[in-house]
Formats: sequence, structure tokens, C-alpha cells
Amino acid sequence: MSADRWISAFLDAQAAELGAAQNTLLGYGRDLKGFMDWLGDRDLETVRREDIEAYLVACEAEGLAPATRARRLSAIRQLYRFAFEEGWRADNPAQRIAGPGRTAQLPKTLSVEEVDRLLSAARETGRERLRNTCLMEVLYATGLRVSELVGLPVSAARGDPRMLLVKGKGGKERMVPLSPDARAAIAAWLTARDDAEEAAKTKGLPASRFLFPSRSKEGHLTRHGFSLLLKDLSVAAGIDPTRVTPHVLRHAFATHLLEGGADLRAIQTMLGHADLATTEIYTHVLDARLRALVEEHHPLAKAPRKA
Repeated sequence: MSADRWISAFLDAQAAELGAAQNTLLGYGRDLKGFMDWLGDRDLETVRREDIEAYLVACEAEGLAPATRARRLSAIRQLYRFAFEEGWRADNPAQRIAGPGRTAQLPKTLSVEEVDRLLSAARETGRERLRNTCLMEVLYATGLRVSELVGLPVSAARGDPRMLLVKGKGGKERMVPLSPDARAAIAAWLTARDDAEEAAKTKGLPASRFLFPSRSKEGHLTRHGFSLLLKDLSVAAGIDPTRVTPHVLRHAFATHLLEGGADLRAIQTMLGHADLATTEIYTHVLDARLRALVEEHHPLAKAPRKA
């Protein structure tokens, strides 16, 4: 079987059986194509462990980061595990290869006061004030991924809901609670949005099914458009715009909940993490803050004790 057919079958199985998201499939495809290009005329059926190790050495020589090399090895390992399960190979040549170490990085976040300043800036953005306030209030209240936020259907926000139904990675659905401020922002934005939709309808334009419609090809506000909006709000709030991204606000949501005493599994559910280990990174953020608090304020940490 050709390498292209191997990879095509593997990606189809990832999508059908595991519900892998489109971006995940594209990432697997790119990484596996890079491995194929390096192999040249070699056949995937005859690849040995030594070949994969040589490929990783070549990746390191190119200056690729450890995280990138680890991701490529993961894609190769999963491809061969699939091939083994399908009976195309009698082994998985990548199974026992140790991947490059990945440096643990704590997620960047913002303080509660900084988030308040961003929310205040959104309320003062003129013509788009109601939309921008709704975007920011919903994002901070729910911790949605930016793709989930901008792609929200308007039907999910009808009827003053106390919970929002969200379709996440792999089409998996979850319920996230809305704060009173978020519900009020949604109600105000819906009134303005529906008025604009009625005006558009009189001009023969079709109705939008999205909460945040736009003229983009997707039919809703794009991720890039929202990221640019965040930069503008950051400047207005007096915060370095390089520190503020949609994902940083997602981190702020989780960190502030944990600091307030929320249960880690509840945060996992709201974030849509499949594995609790992914959510546990926020406990490290809290640990780091507690250490800094002790070092700054504890009397024994300020000066060495005399013998």
C-alpha cells in the first residue's frame, strides 16, 4: 500500500473513530508529509526504528524546537500504531523511541484587575460597544476557545439562558454557565444585532445564524478579527498588547476560578479538556503565585535569621 493511502486511511480513522478536530488532522498530515519527504523513495512498510531516529536527528540539525520534534514523533508513532492494529505491520518501529524533552511552561495570564480594565475598555468602544462587551463578557465568563466563541450560533443565546451549549473540539458538546454580567451583555447585544438583521433583510440580505455575524466567508467574526480587537482593547486599557490574546483570557478564566476555590474537575468540564492532566497546569500557576506571595510577605523570607 502506498504511503499516501496509509496516511489517508489513518486520518480518516482519526476523524471517524476519535472525533479529531480539523486542525488536528491538518497537523498530522503536515507532520507525516514531512517524514515522507525525508524518506524519499523509502516505503513506510520497511521503515526501521533507526530510520525514525535518524529523521529526528535531522530535525534537530534543522534547528526545530523540542516541542516540534516531539509532535512529529507523536504523529509517526500514532501512524505506526494504527498500521500495526490494521495488520499492515507486525510492529511499531516508533514505539520505544524516547522523544525530546519538552520544557514545561506555565500559561501566561492576566490579573483580575487587568481583565476588569479590558471589560471597561470594551464598554467604551463606540459603535461596536454592545458587540464587544458581549464578546468579552462571554469569553471571560466561560473560558471558551476563540473558535467556539466567534462561531456561536445565535440560537444558543436565545431565551436568556443560564447555561450555554457549546460545540467544541471533535464536535463534542458541553454546557458552560453564564454570569449575570454575561447574560445582560448577551441580551443587550441581541437587541442591537436583531435590529441590524431586520434592516439587512429589507435590503434582500439573508439572515445570519451566528451570534456575531460578519461579511467574512465564514459568515461570522473571524478569529483573526477578534485577536485584532483584543489588541485595540489592550491599548485602550493601558495593557501591553503583546500580553493579551484570546488564549490568555481563557487562562485567566481558569486561573481566577481556581484561585477562588473552584473544583479542578469543574474547570476541566467548562474548558472542554478531555484529560484532567491538561487542566492541572493551572495548579502550577497557583503554586507559583503562592510561593511569590510567601517570599514577598512572610517575615522569615525577607531576611536571614541570625544564629
